[in-house]
Amino acid sequence: MVWVSKPLKLWLMDVKVSFGANLKHYRKKKHLSQEKLSEKVDISVMHLSKIERGLTFVSSDLLEKLTASLEITSAHLFCNPDQKIYDNDVLSKFDRITEEYLIKAMEGIKGAMRKNGIDD
Repeated sequence: MVWVSKPLKLWLMDVKVSFGANLKHYRKKKHLSQEKLSEKVDISVMHLSKIERGLTFVSSDLLEKLTASLEITSAHLFCNPDQKIYDNDVLSKFDRITEEYLIKAMEGIKGAMRKNGIDD
């Protein structure tokens, strides 16, 4: 059993909020408006706004588009941008692990959809 210091729902909310704040930080650092970034990654401005406010989260495909557009790694969006505690090797490992889990999650969702007669 894994011990979580606070309820999982609150922890997930914190992740969404910090992810959104980091996304906004790096978007502004690149001098991109929400309109420009949402156009680059093919989502609505409203969707991007909800992500930045921590109201919703990203799919693995969208995460990939965002990091490519902002020219950062996914670790940058999960870690505090003011702290330089990770070197590039650690960030690369984090990206690899994140990608592996996102792929597994998507495969599980697609399998469940097929099992329930829902096409991709």
